[in-house]
Amino acid sequence: MTEAWRDANRANWDERVPVHLRAYNLAPLRAGKGALYPIEAAELGPVAGLRILHLQCHIGSDTLTLAQQGAEVTGLDFSEPAIAAARALAAELALPARFVVSDLYAAPQTLPEPASFDRVFTTWGTICWLPDLTGWARVIAHFLKPGGTFYMADGHPTALVFDDDNALPSGLPGYFLPYFHQGALVQDDHRDYADPEARLASTRTYQYAHPLGAIVSTLLEAGLTLEFLHEHQAVPWRMFAALIEDADGLYRWPGQPWLPLAFSLRARR
Repeated sequence: MTEAWRDANRANWDERVPVHLRAYNLAPLRAGKGALYPIEAAELGPVAGLRILHLQCHIGSDTLTLAQQGAEVTGLDFSEPAIAAARALAAELALPARFVVSDLYAAPQTLPEPASFDRVFTTWGTICWLPDLTGWARVIAHFLKPGGTFYMADGHPTALVFDDDNALPSGLPGYFLPYFHQGALVQDDHRDYADPEARLASTRTYQYAHPLGAIVSTLLEAGLTLEFLHEHQAVPWRMFAALIEDADGLYRWPGQPWLPLAFSLRARR
């Protein structure tokens, strides 16, 4: 497995850290009222007293939200600036969260705590940065206690076939990437999803398309049992310009729900 994808993606995410510290709405978290998005908040259930491992935690805002809700949390990310920001935020809020710098695939070596977590958690824009789903699923299974659960929510792979750069005359998104695309999608893009005014210098990224069947199958092959798989008509960010914001702060299609925008699942070891 080449290191080019990892190095480029890490440089890109390192540069996003100060952008997101400005652009993310951290006010509720700082006020002691951190909240997950409505989709995962409705599905995750009570977390007080649980040991939770948050993979690809970025600057730790969701990790610290779980800590505010009483969980014993460990956040893991490959970006040193992101983990430094997460640790600073935890110190500012006096929350007992642990943050670890590690590439996801190296996590079992970096964090030698097999079968010690009640829950592994990852949400929103995570697995598209990972080339190897089998290795990803094995890491999840490695850390879960027997009976522990894995929860994820992310953009639906069907929706990720489309984008606004190829928009139709109607304003709806157009075709971007085949659903069963193989290999890396290498892009050079200076934009950041959280701040339209940002201009990144580390523009190259490597992203990967993972069909829904492959996501579920690799978890099953790693020894987990699927408890639910939900498809959602809304997503927490304006994935496409045509989407409209609802009363919960989620984004939906105008008119008909043309295709699913997000999915979530829970699986048990």
